[in-house]
Amino acid sequence: MLMSAAPEVEHELFLTKIFNDVLAGPANAVLKMVGMKEDARPWDNALPMELLVILLMVLLFAFLRSRLSVDKPGPLQHMVEVIYQFLGQTADEIGIHHSEKYVPMFATLFFLILFANLIGLIPGLESPTMGYAMPLGLAVVVFIYYNYLGFKVQGVGKYLAHFMGPLIALAPLMIPIEIISHLARPMSLTIRLRANMYAGEQVTNAFMDLTRLVVPVVFMFLHVFVSFLQAYIFSLMAMIYVSSSVEEHHEH
Repeated sequence: MLMSAAPEVEHELFLTKIFNDVLAGPANAVLKMVGMKEDARPWDNALPMELLVILLMVLLFAFLRSRLSVDKPGPLQHMVEVIYQFLGQTADEIGIHHSEKYVPMFATLFFLILFANLIGLIPGLESPTMGYAMPLGLAVVVFIYYNYLGFKVQGVGKYLAHFMGPLIALAPLMIPIEIISHLARPMSLTIRLRANMYAGEQVTNAFMDLTRLVVPVVFMFLHVFVSFLQAYIFSLMAMIYVSSSVEEHHEH
């Protein structure tokens, strides 16, 4: 099943219904290819929401690109530039040399997670970061990315030597610890993002069901704050992992 691994999602969104009515055949074909059972309603809410987020991002940044201005930047351009510069400064402060090469990746993670977090505020839609699929997918991308950079920047030998610790005598102890530590990183990123967004979404929905006046507005602002915060934390952790994978190369 093309699901988000979030069994607590019990209702089918309007967009998900369209996917299940129109694209159930292709989805079941994919499930059959990977050895899974076919399902009458193979689409869960998460994947249609992720595709919608990506579509909205493409349209928004295409619109922004067509109106870029050096002399008179609009509010949207100014906000994006401020966030991009802030992420670049953060990467520099962490100690990533030539961070401009990596900031596009960090910014992509930030805006993708931010949009996915905020889309849940729109009636009839849900944040795909509420489930496990999207956070886990992004966490695996970060895991592959920083390890790839480690091999690329340091070379295979030097990067693998990092797992042995500062002394050869400690290698039998350090190698299992380092491997477990690295494998735990995707789990940590996944649980942190999913848990915070799921809790925030449930609190916001609960108060919106109770009243439509001032209190829901307060919790909606809280949801926006948490959305920005979690997008930043995820990007920050990616920066830290990249820094640890390339720093030894620069020290030598």
